[in-house]
Amino acid sequence: MHLVLIAVLPFLGALLLSAMGNIRRDAQAVLALVPVLAGLWVLGGMVPAVLGGAVLQFHADWVPALGLGLTLRLDALALLFCALILFIGLLIVIYARFYLPAHEALGRFLALLLLFQGAMVGISLSGNILLLLVFWELTSLSSFLLIGFRSETAEGRQGARMALTVTGGGGLALIAGLVLLGHIAGTYELSALLTQRTQVQASPLYPLALVLILLGCFTKSAQFPFHFWLPHAMAAPTPVSAYLHSATMVKAGVFLMMRLWPVLAGSELWFALVASTGLVTMLLAAVVGFFKQDLKGILAYSTVSHLGLMTMLLGLGTPAAAMAALFHLLNHALFKAALFMNAGIVDHEAGTRDIRKLGGLATLMPISATLGIIAAASMAGLPPFGGFLSKEMMLEQAADTRWLGQSWLLPMLAVLAAAFSVAYSLRYIVHLYLGPVRDSYPARPHDPPFGLWAPSALLVALTVLVGLFPNTLTHAFMVPAIAALTGTQGTAFHPALWHGWTPALAMSAVAVASGAFLLWRHKGLQRGWEGAMLPDAKALFDTAIERLVSLARLISDAIHNGSLQRQLAVLFVAAVALGALGMAEGGYRPGTHPTLPASPVAVVAWLLLLSSIVAVLVAQQQRFLTLVFISVIGLVVSLAFVYLSAPDLALTQICVETVTILLMLLALNLLPKKPRRISSMARRVRDALIGLAGGGAVGFAAYAVMTREPNDPISAFHWAKSLSEGGGHNVVNVTLVDFRGFDTFGEITVLGIAALTIFALLQPAARGAAGQRLRVWVADLPRSPERHPMMFAVAARVLLPLASIIAIYIFLRGHNAPGGGFIAGLVASIAMLVQYMASGFEWTDARRRIDEHRLIGLGVTIAALTGLGSLVFGYPLFTSAFGHFHIPLLGDLELATATLFDIGVGMTVIGAVMLALAELSHIAVRANKDNAAGREDGPMDIDPARLWAEQQREAALPTPPARPEGEA
Repeated sequence: MHLVLIAVLPFLGALLLSAMGNIRRDAQAVLALVPVLAGLWVLGGMVPAVLGGAVLQFHADWVPALGLGLTLRLDALALLFCALILFIGLLIVIYARFYLPAHEALGRFLALLLLFQGAMVGISLSGNILLLLVFWELTSLSSFLLIGFRSETAEGRQGARMALTVTGGGGLALIAGLVLLGHIAGTYELSALLTQRTQVQASPLYPLALVLILLGCFTKSAQFPFHFWLPHAMAAPTPVSAYLHSATMVKAGVFLMMRLWPVLAGSELWFALVASTGLVTMLLAAVVGFFKQDLKGILAYSTVSHLGLMTMLLGLGTPAAAMAALFHLLNHALFKAALFMNAGIVDHEAGTRDIRKLGGLATLMPISATLGIIAAASMAGLPPFGGFLSKEMMLEQAADTRWLGQSWLLPMLAVLAAAFSVAYSLRYIVHLYLGPVRDSYPARPHDPPFGLWAPSALLVALTVLVGLFPNTLTHAFMVPAIAALTGTQGTAFHPALWHGWTPALAMSAVAVASGAFLLWRHKGLQRGWEGAMLPDAKALFDTAIERLVSLARLISDAIHNGSLQRQLAVLFVAAVALGALGMAEGGYRPGTHPTLPASPVAVVAWLLLLSSIVAVLVAQQQRFLTLVFISVIGLVVSLAFVYLSAPDLALTQICVETVTILLMLLALNLLPKKPRRISSMARRVRDALIGLAGGGAVGFAAYAVMTREPNDPISAFHWAKSLSEGGGHNVVNVTLVDFRGFDTFGEITVLGIAALTIFALLQPAARGAAGQRLRVWVADLPRSPERHPMMFAVAARVLLPLASIIAIYIFLRGHNAPGGGFIAGLVASIAMLVQYMASGFEWTDARRRIDEHRLIGLGVTIAALTGLGSLVFGYPLFTSAFGHFHIPLLGDLELATATLFDIGVGMTVIGAVMLALAELSHIAVRANKDNAAGREDGPMDIDPARLWAEQQREAALPTPPARPEGEA
């Protein structure tokens, strides 16, 4: 359960921050720190066991039939990654509190940051690769929101879209790759999958699975040719950049390659793809970063280069190279988070990130300069810092590797990449902090408050300590983490500042000297770089997106031309054709189940149904009359459910029919009395034939199903388990809230989304050209002299409490008799619909106390929390619990957690119906006011208060004198 707590804490923090967005900024920061500190505390309690070799696990069934389990797994590798995420996340929260200006929404920012953190923690703890995919996609979505946090800027919007497009596309490939991997291995559980290396690599599907998985990893970790999105993500606030580059997002791809290294690495294909991609990325990004002018741009390309370094090491396929990659992941997280914080400090205090406008800041910002110089030296791989140790390990592995049949090629390119890494690191030091003080800074530079530089100082101190005392500080957790990564024990890990005169030391010296030379010749090289007019990856991406959009628009315009008639015709023809093809290939055998004789009542209902269908077709141009006939069809279907002993379906059908007819009546008020465009006779004949074919095919399919004897009907399971495991006699309701609760949750979520879609579509309906047409149509409609009849309004007042009591009764009896939350919600919605109809929208709407949007959100949230609650007690998702209790005055009662789930269902239904009603009513009110068609001031046409006042005034008038008889 501790693992569940670690995974859930960031999401709870994000939820609390979202709900308490109006508290003070300091309180918001404290509220964000609490779940991070709590996660670190819980994680710290498990450190001794994990470092001792234990693998802690939590498992709960989610969708066992698909192999999807809620499995959390903590080994030494996950511990290292999770600790980095939480520890650096803690420092980022503190940094963000002092970095973000007062006008920016700190609470919203920290909530998104915790959401992002939770997704990354989920990736590190996932013990099921399908569960990992869920968190993987959540990182893409949460990073999109963080990168685009400043949505008022074009750079923020474009950077967020680019990141989501690239990483989301890679995520789709990863889904396919991991599903294939699980299929090959015969399991999606990570513990079992990691032992199937021989079986996986012997499969003919291994190359395809590997390529798809690497596409997901490469896009997430910005490997060539997908590297371009990461520098453009720098439009995000600096705390996001520091977190995203050091311990989250971009490290996710590297972590997944590490996680799957025991099962995927070691093949020639792995070496060719991973090592080559990493090497090209490391060199290319280092060269580009050397010529960037924006501080965050330099650091962004340096991140891409270092990610390439880690990828190349993993691609070499040896335990020693994998060890070097893991050690560099730790060092890079420390110095890169510190450097981004440092760049943010310079931007915050000097007013610019353009390195050409800076320089000489060491005397003006001594604390910041000290921290920036040390962190940049570690990034350059200079002793005695942590970055030097892992760079030496990389060069040592490169020196012993043949690539493309040559033993010298990979070492030479690795040294060249290291030289440019030294060059851009020294440029960050020299061009930013050294040199003369300028008189033209955009703002007068000075060291920031303690809250801004303290997080960076702690990371810099760790970088120094790791370099000076690597074995003391890192050996205890690095050795078990390396064993978890490689699946082997005993890999030597003895980092030290001095290993003697080795080839790696010589290569490092050449890289440092070459980097210093590159910095010396920077101006001339910069002019040559800018004059070379090299292709820009972003421009290529934008061109590709534009062409894809144009192609998609061309296809969409050809298929989706706005004609519902054409879309339904294609759907029906395709369905009938597929069914006919299946039958032609021998897929149909007549059923043997005997049919029942039709009673006279059934025949009459069937004839009434057919007559109503024909009437709908004949009266299609008279919309109101058509709606009446449609309601008759719904009534006949409801009666059929009653006749076939399906009271739950009958209640649901009649309630749904009532709600939809009332809403459609209101919608008809906003449409012209007759459609303007009428199909030609040829098209109507064509549509009739397609309709008959489609209806006949559906009817035939129903007949084929009902005349068959089921082999092992699932209904038998529901009948047998409904009372014993669901605690209810009503099999239908128990199925909906327990056995298939996840399906029901999905349905109410879709219902809420549909209501929000109606809201979005109808919001602009009374404006522009649509509003002009609406005003013309409304003006042509006849109006009743009594808009709100008094008898109707008074009857509606009486109906509301009665209907509410009935809804509560139907809700409470639903677990053991026909009813439930869905039907109760519909009954309550009908009662409210009647109020709107009787007394007008404005009068009724003014008396609402709950917003429909919140009602939908609250309903879905209650249903979700009820379903998740079962996991706390070790049961599958959406499992309900029940028991019998004695309650004073009420006696013995059965109470079930499904009741809470049903409350969420009912609230969502009411919210969805009322949101649709509110939007239709808003449009009608606006259109009526624009046409001066009357006001909705009162709840009825005769105002009792005004009538009483008039009677009192008349009674107070003097009685006129009587006239003499005979007087005219």
